[in-house]
Amino acid sequence: MDDPSRVGEARRHAAVLSARLGFDETLAGRVALIVNELGSNLLKHAQRGRLLLAERKRHASEIEILSIDEGPGIRNLDQSMRDGFSTGGTPGTGLGAARRLADDFDIHSSIPGGTLIVARVRQRSGEPPSAGQFDTGVVALCAPGEMVCGDGFAIGIDGSNAAALLADGLGHGPQAAEAAQAAIALFVKAPLDSPAKQLEAAHTLLRMTRGAAVSVVQLDAQGSQIRSAGAGNVVTRLVSGVANRTLLSQNGTVGVQIRRVEEIRGEWPAHALVVMHSDGLLTRWAPEVLAPLLARDPSLAAALLVRDFCRGRDDVTVVIVRRKELR
Repeated sequence: MDDPSRVGEARRHAAVLSARLGFDETLAGRVALIVNELGSNLLKHAQRGRLLLAERKRHASEIEILSIDEGPGIRNLDQSMRDGFSTGGTPGTGLGAARRLADDFDIHSSIPGGTLIVARVRQRSGEPPSAGQFDTGVVALCAPGEMVCGDGFAIGIDGSNAAALLADGLGHGPQAAEAAQAAIALFVKAPLDSPAKQLEAAHTLLRMTRGAAVSVVQLDAQGSQIRSAGAGNVVTRLVSGVANRTLLSQNGTVGVQIRRVEEIRGEWPAHALVVMHSDGLLTRWAPEVLAPLLARDPSLAAALLVRDFCRGRDDVTVVIVRRKELR
């Protein structure tokens, strides 16, 4: 968002998404207004602001809008959310209006780090999303100059059980995406199969592709247990504010060469986020950076990691899962 024309461009992208999901005129109008308000705020007040748009499908289709900037941050967030407040000589209805129009809305701001905002509009407006006992957030971006992302992800949820897969196709571009999508197509057939079994099956299937780094996790919210299996440089971490653990993946590339698959089992600590990310993100980020966001919409945590730790030269995907009862 470095030019006024970008706001109009974002509205056009939002209109395409709305039409594709079959949004009626009222819903499409709400999406357009949120995009306009958040985009205009970035243009007027933020440093290096970005607006990300995506469709999400849970019990009903929805459009997610992420506003990300690198400063200067909002000094008095409560005051800024009230209608009529402005620091730029405008009517001051932006953030308050966006919150009213959205079915989901959350915001985090730090000084001088910047501000992160997530807003969603659902096809069944006002109805809370149904995703078992889990909240999820994802940010996935292509490598610079590419039109498709060589990473791929999928999440399966059944009541108190969930599973997530993140695949990073070797290299980037269409052939990397082909490898990642092959792993996803296999995963969605039986997402709650054991992670080791899924990785072994993926290794056979991906021999027809250039291969991928793949990690699979299974989560039991009731029993507070996690199981995982992975090969390659997809990172999985548990971050709770008091504990930080990395679930190790074995060396190798799924579809090319891996050792006998070993599955890791352990406790899923209370309040811990499950964070999975591809190697487009630096691995040595401190878990403390997510402490203010443990009880917030997980899309904000994913956005923070991409904003502050993205390498900037490869596809990057961050998947975050947590229990709903923190909300």
